[in-house]
Amino acid sequence: MSNTNIPSPPVWTNREKLIFRFFFLFFILQAIPLSVDFFKIVFGFNWLHISYGDIFNLSRLSAKFLPGADSFINWIIVAVIAIIGAVIWGKSKYKDINYDQFYYWLRVVVRYRLAIGIIGYGFIKFFPLQAPFPSISNLNTSYGDFTDWKIFSMSLGIVPSYESFLGAIEILAGLLLFFRKTATIGAAIILVFTGNVFISNLAYEGGEFVYATYLVTFALFVLWFDAQRIYNLVSLERPTAPNSFKPNFVGKTKTLRLVLKTLVIFFFVFLYGFKTYSGFHHDPYQFPRTKGLTKTAGIYNVGEFRINGRVLPYAVADSIRWKDVVFEKWATISVRSDRKVIVDSANYEQVFKNDKDRDYELAGTAGRHYYSYTVDSANHVLLLDNKNPHYKGEQLRLNYSRPDSATIILSGTNQQRDSIYVVLNKIDKKYPLKLSRRKALKL
Repeated sequence: MSNTNIPSPPVWTNREKLIFRFFFLFFILQAIPLSVDFFKIVFGFNWLHISYGDIFNLSRLSAKFLPGADSFINWIIVAVIAIIGAVIWGKSKYKDINYDQFYYWLRVVVRYRLAIGIIGYGFIKFFPLQAPFPSISNLNTSYGDFTDWKIFSMSLGIVPSYESFLGAIEILAGLLLFFRKTATIGAAIILVFTGNVFISNLAYEGGEFVYATYLVTFALFVLWFDAQRIYNLVSLERPTAPNSFKPNFVGKTKTLRLVLKTLVIFFFVFLYGFKTYSGFHHDPYQFPRTKGLTKTAGIYNVGEFRINGRVLPYAVADSIRWKDVVFEKWATISVRSDRKVIVDSANYEQVFKNDKDRDYELAGTAGRHYYSYTVDSANHVLLLDNKNPHYKGEQLRLNYSRPDSATIILSGTNQQRDSIYVVLNKIDKKYPLKLSRRKALKL
């Protein structure tokens, strides 16, 4: 018989203990969302009517000390706190704790937090909500008027089956992380998948690169635990010691562990999945839910345009005259003209409940001004509000009439309180992208 020398479990050195104390505090602070947003979301929940947006926003939170979008400055603050805490810990009476046990519980926290974060994005891709099919306005906007990020998002939106596939991969990776024996596989999937998301955000100037780095960092930590053993066993073909620490759950502790695990999986998988499915069919979060003016959806050519009684003929470089107008299925009107548009550059994922905050259709887009509107059907009046945050307070009040199903006449005042009169003629436009979705397109 041959003897196989399996190395004994390593003993923690003082240097390793110091490094561990730092990373323990760093990841705990990152995993527990220490921010005002956390308390706003949790205490702002209507727990009897919780939405998929509530759960997504909760799953996406990370430590934030500064207002605004995610920033690596928050990471620096966390690192400084972790360094100070590690030094204090090293001088306290708790410096000689069971490091194997603490390492185990840290891995539990990290892999559960990573699972929740990746599943949060997984379901809004699996039910293609994150990148919806382009709106009519987007389909009638020049390619050069989109930011790189908007082009990337719309390119994903036109292939919902691929978006669903990406979501399924994220959900699978998250589910694997809930179980200790498959956590390494889940972390490896996330490292490859989310690493690509990180590169894409850099290449297309997206706003998710900080959060993508957050997930990649957590995946690296989970993967690191088994990485050296896998390398020794598979690449070097050396004898490899298994994990030396085995948690011992008995009695009430075992029951409590099972209950907590079940609650987490139920809330972030089953309940969230059901709510997201319902939202996909009844309330997609990227576009407003309020219905638009009945039977008006489409693009309209501006056949006649008057301002203060004066007729303005069509001119390419005219910043006053409208070129075309789009009525969406929801309560949004977009106007194309040569008037300058300051681009709304919001490009990180947020799920809003209120229509006024749902800005995906105009984010990353120039060439058009987007207006939400309310309808006074009794008096045939439209009250338009510019949705772009750079044009707050800009309103138009327009009377409307419909001589026939293909014509809309608008009259009233524009944002500068000049009187305008506009005749819109509907264009029966066919979109090859839509025609080819069910069958082969013949050109």
